[in-house]
Amino acid sequence: MQLFRRTAMVAILALGATATAATARDAAIAQNTARAQNTARAQDKDTLRIYFADVEGGQSTLFVTPLGESLLVDTGWPGYDNRDADRIVELCKKAGISKIDTVLITHFHVDHAGGIPQLAAKIPIGRFIDHGDNTETSDATLSAWNAYQKTLADQHIPRVTAKPGDVLPIKGMKVEIVSGNGDLIDKPLSGGGAGHRNPVCVHSAMRYVENTENDRSLGMIITFGKLRIADLGDLTWAKERLLVCPVDKLGSVDVYIVSHHGMDRSSSPALVDALAPRVAIMDNGGHKGASMPAWSVVEASPRIAGGKGDLWQLHTAEDSDAAHNVPAARIANLPGPDAGHSLELTARKDGSFAVTNERTGQTVQYPSK
Repeated sequence: MQLFRRTAMVAILALGATATAATARDAAIAQNTARAQNTARAQDKDTLRIYFADVEGGQSTLFVTPLGESLLVDTGWPGYDNRDADRIVELCKKAGISKIDTVLITHFHVDHAGGIPQLAAKIPIGRFIDHGDNTETSDATLSAWNAYQKTLADQHIPRVTAKPGDVLPIKGMKVEIVSGNGDLIDKPLSGGGAGHRNPVCVHSAMRYVENTENDRSLGMIITFGKLRIADLGDLTWAKERLLVCPVDKLGSVDVYIVSHHGMDRSSSPALVDALAPRVAIMDNGGHKGASMPAWSVVEASPRIAGGKGDLWQLHTAEDSDAAHNVPAARIANLPGPDAGHSLELTARKDGSFAVTNERTGQTVQYPSK
């Protein structure tokens, strides 16, 4: 009996020691977890987050600055049982915001501005920014424009008109307007090595102005620390060429949000070569955009072709062949049922950034230059 008691006591003491060790281990794990969370929060204060919503060949890009201010560029399509508005709101939740401070409408085509009423019914919007009144008379564009005007009036949301040369009042990043309502900046920007003559202009064809809302797109260069991003909306070949020919007024960028969903009416060699992006994001649909000519121009841009960057697509371009699509790992949505996967870019002020494919959960890191 005494032996049993002694053995039991030893076992109890050992169990207590084990429990104490486990408690200490759990405490250490909790402490390390807390440190990691604090580090993540500290890093988040220096991180610009960009979400590329899948609006099926339209555009909607959400920027959230380290100061928590949000900028949404375009709203996607109307209809489809609130599909695009719901996807944007889900990305807002993912980003931890319950209000969109600024919605910028690049132009009034229905794939960019059509989703305004549905979005405004689901989440508060602080203000709208656009290029000025619509002048296009197509039925679809007039419908999007009239719905926009009704939303402004019904919800009393402020509207601001931006013009080339303006710097938008967005806290945490610099947003310079370079095109709008058919006008362009007349002097080179201060960053990205802008201001030199562009040798590619000699070999890049010229085209006529289309005289549509595309030509009037609000285009911008966004600067976050050492990182530069270009988003020109659906600015067409003739207009974009004037931004880089004969003198490059924009300079090189790290990220190019490919104009016009990768349609061959935009992204001239003169523009893409001047921008020389490290990464290009093409917001194409399964059967819209990512045309072979435009895709080839972007893929052949200096740093992407040189293996120092990548092209990403929101969808497999199902009307193209395998040679004119990037590898599946860099495509958010493959052929098949509509899944609505997004791409996410996180950027730091030192110029480094990462792109995450929501479909795969995989992230590719791009170090600072």
